[in-house]
Amino acid sequence: MFRWIPLIALLPLVGCETPPTQPQKVVVYAALDQEFSEPIFAAFTRQTGIEVDARFDTESTKTTGLVQAIIAERDRPRCDLFWNNEALHTLRLEKLGMLRPYAPAHGADFPAQYRAADGAWHGLAARARVLLVNTNIVPEARRPTSVNDLIDPQWYDKAGVAKPLFGTTATHAAVLWDKLGEERAKEFFDRVQQNCRVMAGNKQVAQAVASGALAFGLTDTDDAIIEVEAGAPVAIVYPDQADDELGTLFIPNTLALIKDSEHPREAEALVDFLLSPEVEDRLAMGRGAQIPLNKNSKEKPRVKTPADVKAMEVDFTQAAKSWDAAAAYLAVTFAGKK
Repeated sequence: MFRWIPLIALLPLVGCETPPTQPQKVVVYAALDQEFSEPIFAAFTRQTGIEVDARFDTESTKTTGLVQAIIAERDRPRCDLFWNNEALHTLRLEKLGMLRPYAPAHGADFPAQYRAADGAWHGLAARARVLLVNTNIVPEARRPTSVNDLIDPQWYDKAGVAKPLFGTTATHAAVLWDKLGEERAKEFFDRVQQNCRVMAGNKQVAQAVASGALAFGLTDTDDAIIEVEAGAPVAIVYPDQADDELGTLFIPNTLALIKDSEHPREAEALVDFLLSPEVEDRLAMGRGAQIPLNKNSKEKPRVKTPADVKAMEVDFTQAAKSWDAAAAYLAVTFAGKK
């Protein structure tokens, strides 16, 4: 016999149903090339079950586009973790108060120069700023040895640089602005603009040197080593090694947690993973030959490191304070260039 049950009696049963579990994820804005970072994200997901929702930069906007997006979203942050392939724009976000300090598991394994004292950002996997020289055009005895060779009139229109408003070239510009002082820095960049061919990026500089379109150019080790290992007639010069010179600039990738983001614990887990020696080894083995900074890394780098050459001593935080003035001047000086 059918028995009528009041609806109210069924409500507790409905309320006991367990809601579906939301999958764990972390949102990353990544300036490191997708071909290098995406396999690492996949390995992290396999190990932890946390999905990585990655947004990558484009060749046209470089890191600047990602930083502008983070700033635009500051009231409702979408990005949990910013993986920058340089330091300057990470420090801009720190200056704006948008980063969240964190003490990662492997943080103390990195040199103090390449991490924030308060844990606001963490450096890893560096690149050196080097001169790539075409050996068919420039005999060994005449090879440039300093960034000052960029402004030597004998190399007029035969030397190349990337436009110094983006990426590692912008970081290099900010560092030189801080090291040289404003007046000497202005004089240097005025002469660079007059003497050098200004190109869209470091990769284009390296390719132009490899093809013989340039005698030499200022670029990064990741772009330089690709041309070396492809068999191009090129050689890498680590600049400014004399006692009275500044040394070669090494620029790390940087990791920074965005304040008030939606997935803070997942982002911390990803930082711990990325700062492991195994990840730095993987980046060192990759096509870009990144330079491990973790003291426990086991992979032998294919390019020189701060242990091999005189490295420039840099306070990246201080250099970042120079950027607004430097950027305003450089935007005018290099207006109309690529």
